Amino acid sequence: MIAHIFEERCDGCNSCVAACPTHVLDARTDGPPVIARIDQCQTCYMCELYCESDALYVDPDQMARPTITPQAILESGQLGRLRHDYGWDQPGDGHLSDFWRLGPLLREGAEIATRRYAAFKADRG
Repeated sequence: MIAHIFEERCDGCNSCVAACPTHVLDARTDGPPVIARIDQCQTCYMCELYCESDALYVDPDQMARPTITPQAILESGQLGRLRHDYGWDQPGDGHLSDFWRLGPLLREGAEIATRRYAAFKADRG
C-alpha cells in the first residue's frame, strides 16, 4: 500500500496520478499529489515505477495501513529500489523498457469496466 510521498523529492509531474489504475492519488497544482483514497490502493507499484524522482514509497504489505516512518524508508535503502531493479531508472532495449505501456492499458480497462457496469445497472433498472 502506498506509504509516503517525499514532497522534497517530488517534481510535480503527476505521472504517479496518471499511472494509478485505482485513482488513489489526487493531483495538485501547488505541490505534490495527495494520497486521497488509500483504501483503494492495490499495491500494484505503478505509481512508484512511474515516479522518475523516486518520491514515492509503496509498502509491500497490502493488508495493513503503512506504519513505517519516512526516516525509516530513507534509511532502508528501498526508496527507488523497485525502479532500479526493473531497469526503469535507465533507458534500454528489451522487454523491460516496454512496461510503460501497462499504465494506459490499465486505465483503458478501468474505463471499459466502468462503462459496462453503468450499462448493466441501467438495464437492471
